Amino acid sequence: MILQKEIEHFLEEDLREDDVSCTLVENKNVSAIIFVKEDCVVSGLEIASVTLDYMKISYVQKKNPGEKAKAGDVLFELNGDSVAILRAERLVLNFLSHLSGIATNTRDYVDIVETAGTAANMTALGCKKTPKIAATRKTTPGIRKYEKKAVLDGGGDPHRQSLSDMVMIKDNHIEIMGMEKAFEEAKRQTSFSKKIEIEADTKEQALKAAEIGADIILLDNMTPEQIFEVVRMLEEKKLREKVLLEASGGIRKENLADYAATGIDVISLSAVTNEAGWIDVGLDII
Repeated sequence: MILQKEIEHFLEEDLREDDVSCTLVENKNVSAIIFVKEDCVVSGLEIASVTLDYMKISYVQKKNPGEKAKAGDVLFELNGDSVAILRAERLVLNFLSHLSGIATNTRDYVDIVETAGTAANMTALGCKKTPKIAATRKTTPGIRKYEKKAVLDGGGDPHRQSLSDMVMIKDNHIEIMGMEKAFEEAKRQTSFSKKIEIEADTKEQALKAAEIGADIILLDNMTPEQIFEVVRMLEEKKLREKVLLEASGGIRKENLADYAATGIDVISLSAVTNEAGWIDVGLDII
């Protein structure tokens, strides 16, 4: 859901009180197109359309969220007041450029884990499924929900939107109060409907987390070989099917296939959002 006050805040930041640049032109009805200048996965269409609605600009949307676009493809055909289009231009293009960059980058990661080579490697190792690619909370303050939606448009999983979505017992919690006590306190304070995840840095911690009943175990900064050992250990102890396994830390496109072949359920990485480039998007008056 995109609130009107958000659009007004974004526009106020850009327009301020003395906008001469846009008011130089006469108020007249004009047509325009918004188009991509490079191949990408499209995202940001919702925030763009709500902004256009707010500025009373008529439009026809030519692409859907998550759809692939080629250089030159039109995202929107516009018709409206010339000043309104100029005022909306930068805000709309910024969101489309940034969010399409995240969606495109996410799709690259998703494609890697779904390639035939990776699938063959996984089969050889006895793995039955490809892992989800998930984002983290390392997002731009104030626009997290838009960046998380872009991850979805790219075929990824948004993971937690906030600290309230799930209880995460991390290494600092364990250092302060111990894993078992932290887990017990989390269960006491948490509804049955909320999952509890425990971070593990070693095989021993992962086993303990599974034994005490964690819903999810985060295998942090482990190598693919170490994760593979954890998966097999939990299988041998009949604990693997009772827990989701998430890998994070030190994972990049270059080594992603190795992690995907370990039997992990989720691979979470901040790179899908904070290492995404911006897609070149333009607006031309016709």
